[in-house]
Amino acid sequence: MTEETANEFLALASPLYERMIAQQQAKVLKLAREAVPNIGPEELRNPHDFPELKEHPTFEFEDGILAGLISAQMALRAEIKGRLPAAPPGI
Repeated sequence: MTEETANEFLALASPLYERMIAQQQAKVLKLAREAVPNIGPEELRNPHDFPELKEHPTFEFEDGILAGLISAQMALRAEIKGRLPAAPPGI
């Protein structure tokens, strides 16, 4: 894979992942606010601090989907970058 091809592929895939992640983040925040009305996006980084979220019927499932999307985005970037030829020393 050439660097140009890799960059083209990332230019196509990155906005798609960003849209999917943003949509899922909004969904997770909406579900979290059903259980904890004043919770903010930053607080969702530590959902275990809110026992009410454990009791929500779908929060953990949707939060897991969000984590999966973020992991898939990182894995795709790493795979593409890993297929590029190594840069010569000193560059």
